[in-house]
Amino acid sequence: MIIKDIKIEEIRIPLVTPFKTALRTVESIHDIIIRIETDTGEFGFGEAAPTAVITGDTMGSIITAIRDYIAPSICGMEIEDLDGIMGKMHGCIVKNTSAKAAVDMAIYDLYAKNMGKPLYKILGGNKKEIETDITISLNDINEMVSDSLRAVNQGFRILKVKVGKEGLKDIDRISAIRKAIGEDIIIRVDANQGWNAKDAVRIIRSMEDKGLNIDLVEQPVNAHDFDGMKFVTSNVATPILADESVFSVEDAVKIILEHGADLINIKLMKTGGIYEALKICSIAETYHVQCMIGCMLESKIAVSAAAHLAAAKGVITRADLDGPSLCLTDPYIGGPNFQGPRILMQEIAGLGITDIR
Repeated sequence: MIIKDIKIEEIRIPLVTPFKTALRTVESIHDIIIRIETDTGEFGFGEAAPTAVITGDTMGSIITAIRDYIAPSICGMEIEDLDGIMGKMHGCIVKNTSAKAAVDMAIYDLYAKNMGKPLYKILGGNKKEIETDITISLNDINEMVSDSLRAVNQGFRILKVKVGKEGLKDIDRISAIRKAIGEDIIIRVDANQGWNAKDAVRIIRSMEDKGLNIDLVEQPVNAHDFDGMKFVTSNVATPILADESVFSVEDAVKIILEHGADLINIKLMKTGGIYEALKICSIAETYHVQCMIGCMLESKIAVSAAAHLAAAKGVITRADLDGPSLCLTDPYIGGPNFQGPRILMQEIAGLGITDIR
């Protein structure tokens, strides 16, 4: 099975409600979809989410990276030569992780199809069902409480609450949500780099003193403030999850060896796809550090790829794969079955995506 061509298209999917964080507000998913075609007529799907404020990748940069650099480097290669393909892709252009992620997941889709098995079984096959949290966007307190109650009524048992814009007022947000939803629902807090280190410690300690029972706090300080991350991690009891601070294998090694955080959030748009994400999983396993699998504002193709990785690796103990749940429509046929908080893996070869409407 030889790579023949890479087709590039754009897709836009409206969201149920606007997605608001400390960094941005988005009303629809506008992503790049690729289709790698082979000499046998088989094809593999991939997706890239342009998230300039986090990865630096835009629609234009993704298209250019794939069309002008990655495609010429790997077209003509045999799908079974996985190491060779990934070496060529990662060597032909630096950074551009979202573009690489799209191509990577399409290659893995084809690789698993060539072996006639679902991708998660090729990668390890740890579990057939995953539970995801759902994001509660950053709004005024009453709206966030209402959104939290709606999510719980929809069956979600884990909420990832966005904060990071108004400092100490975030304590009031989490307190109001906890009071409304009760003690049985898990709350994760995502500051999206919105606090400084001292404020982060003060806010997290206050939440601890109030008994709000927070599962973790994600990326409390700026991604490049490594000393700040270490300071927060060392001065609070609540587990700290590194997200934007970890793009590469080297970032993961630094965070783990210097204890810059307790947990690592793996996102394919940051790592450049499954190939590099697997290396982070191996390092985390070695040092007994648990991982979350997360996503940007991605639709079903990219989230399906992440779900296959999560289903394959026991070191991935938490999932933030709510992208399809946030979409108003689903234009994809096949793939894992997203039933609210439950993601059910299917016994279809590759990613399981068979077509796009």
